[in-house]
Amino acid sequence: MPWWKVILWLVGLAALFSLGIIVGHFAVPKEADQLAPQDLDQELLEAVMGQLDASRIQENLRELSLKPHMATTLRDENLVQLLLQRWQNPESGLDAAGEGVYEVLLSFPSREQPNTVRVVSSNGTTLFTSQHSETNLTGEQGDPEVVQPYAAYAPAGTPQGLLVYANRGSESDYAYLKDQGINLTGTIALTRYGGVGRGAKAVNGAKHGVAGLLVYTDPGDINDNLRFPNETFPHSWALPPSGVERGSYYEHFGDPKTPYFPATPSAFRLENADIQGFPPIPTQPISFEDAQKLLCNLKGSVAPDSWQGALGCDYRLGPGFLDNGHFSQDSEVNVTVHNRLELRNSSNVLGIIRGAVEPDRYVLYGNHRDSWVHGAVDPSSGTAVLLEISRVLGTLVKAGKWRPRRSIVFASWGAEEFGLIGSTEFTEEFFSKLQERGVAYINVDIAVFANATLRAQGTPPAQSVIFTAAKQVPAPGKSGLTVYDNWLQYYNRSSPAHGVIPSLGTLGSGSDYAAFVHFLGITSMDIAYTYDRSKTSARIYPTYHTAFDTFQYVESFLDPGFTSHRAVAQTVVNVLLRLSDSLLLPLNIGDYSETLRSFLQAAQDKLGPLLGQQSIDLGPLVSAVERFERAAAALDQRIETLRKNLSDPLKVRMVNDQLMLLERAFLNTRAFPEKYYYSHVLWAPRTSNVVTFPGLANAYDEAVKTPNDPSAWAKVKKQLSIAAMAVEGAAATLEPVDDL
Repeated sequence: MPWWKVILWLVGLAALFSLGIIVGHFAVPKEADQLAPQDLDQELLEAVMGQLDASRIQENLRELSLKPHMATTLRDENLVQLLLQRWQNPESGLDAAGEGVYEVLLSFPSREQPNTVRVVSSNGTTLFTSQHSETNLTGEQGDPEVVQPYAAYAPAGTPQGLLVYANRGSESDYAYLKDQGINLTGTIALTRYGGVGRGAKAVNGAKHGVAGLLVYTDPGDINDNLRFPNETFPHSWALPPSGVERGSYYEHFGDPKTPYFPATPSAFRLENADIQGFPPIPTQPISFEDAQKLLCNLKGSVAPDSWQGALGCDYRLGPGFLDNGHFSQDSEVNVTVHNRLELRNSSNVLGIIRGAVEPDRYVLYGNHRDSWVHGAVDPSSGTAVLLEISRVLGTLVKAGKWRPRRSIVFASWGAEEFGLIGSTEFTEEFFSKLQERGVAYINVDIAVFANATLRAQGTPPAQSVIFTAAKQVPAPGKSGLTVYDNWLQYYNRSSPAHGVIPSLGTLGSGSDYAAFVHFLGITSMDIAYTYDRSKTSARIYPTYHTAFDTFQYVESFLDPGFTSHRAVAQTVVNVLLRLSDSLLLPLNIGDYSETLRSFLQAAQDKLGPLLGQQSIDLGPLVSAVERFERAAAALDQRIETLRKNLSDPLKVRMVNDQLMLLERAFLNTRAFPEKYYYSHVLWAPRTSNVVTFPGLANAYDEAVKTPNDPSAWAKVKKQLSIAAMAVEGAAATLEPVDDL
């Protein structure tokens, strides 16, 4: 692609995103007393929810998932054009739409030399070879564009050694094998998905001398023990025996070559050898059908009960195989990986509805577009909902019936599956603008995991607006319940402030909200419909990242009639309109008081006694939390007073800015220097089992391992200060702006 074309695209995107501050494109009242009155129109809200059409969502999904659309492939580019055609069409009602292109480093297998796993005898005879593709059960799995199973970013190589079973590949799993007297040097480890991240399985193994890694999905973890062809898809929603979960094994997110820089032509790029976070050893995912042939022929001690699965045999540790007619004792496993790294152009697509009153305040709503194969669930269910919501809102704008108070930005992110790349590059390129003006980010990656109940995750200020929206949406089916009441029946908790309420999950790094939360400090949420966990132990929907995640799978087993898709769309559009149209932002900062108090209580109960022995005082953290609680309560009172007289737009703007900027106050770019992008003091990764301030808990756990090391306890003191200062800063953000 010519360099000048890339630059023109990037300039065009910058101009597109700058629409949020262009004044005069639409008639915007200039008099202050005309600015304040626009508020959420409840009748319009009800009308919008009623216009969302399940059949349109269904047809969107059918088209989106028709062909495999891995990032940067021809089909992915076709979907870019589909989105542009819909959003740039004058009839769409959107004010602008455009494409942002980034040159990023991706990883692909070789079509000419498929990755293979073989068992070879001492004389070099091949006794077993893994499958190169999944069984074609419905016709869709036979598409020539279905990428062979591989571990993205795993290095090429051909390690060979005795096989060992390492459970989930955690640090403690490998340590257990060594405690059993097993020499891991030069071995090939077989692990199952779950427990720790994909890349961590390889990193942990390499620390102990493992030369190569195999990963499979155990039917005990995802299929409720179903493993035979006649009881799995297409006969049920369970993963077929040949299914293989693809995925990225990169441990960070964003383009690997340009951390903290957008991957634009002028960006500084690392040499490939200097990139951190790639798996250090060749790695290959396999099916549980193939894993059974390996694992059920292992010799050695029987693995612990917690390591056993559902392959129909006793799992043993190895190393090596039984001499039982299948393999011989000296048979070794050869892992041949031909992955390669390539620079590719990946696109984000953005569409904007400009705000009528506060065009410089952005409510962002997005999901990724790319998939590993057909991706009907992940992510096309989310894109199908995104397209329907943008259609309905754009129609209202086109008809002149409505324009939001604040600007709405629709986003289709590219290359998410490789490590949240498109959304991260976007936040890097527009970092300052988004930090200054971003109100909230709504993510709908997988819209429907299944059809039982809502599943929402978010930072605490998002809780109340999600609850309010869910109370206005009818739950699918004939129960007569709202989405909120149905959710309450499935997953709930006891809140000191609110009583029994649905459980709002926390946000880690599993989807495109990650950079918005951890890097930008923007209030974020992720909304989906999911399954009843009392009826299945599946860690995620069974065909996740496999060739069986198809339209037929969704239509037959996850959401017949697409009523759950519509319920998600109605919930999301309700949240979106409340955030973009409400005069006062519907962000309840009081819910952060509850979170901070629970974190403090856990620190006092679980960490306090030993900290006291080390003369480390939690007093500063206690004072900070108490100050935050007072500031939050006082701001709530000022908001209630303001609601009685909303004639002063500057006061409204001032309070809204305090609500919007609260999340930013918890950022500290120096808190976790070893972790890319993680700046949020409350939501950074927590390795400790104590649910408290993550930096403090993690440092405490490390210090306990070396109780006589003063430097370890110094790190605890440092993290205590970081947490206390963040909470103090957040409290100051909520206090009257003329107070210092």
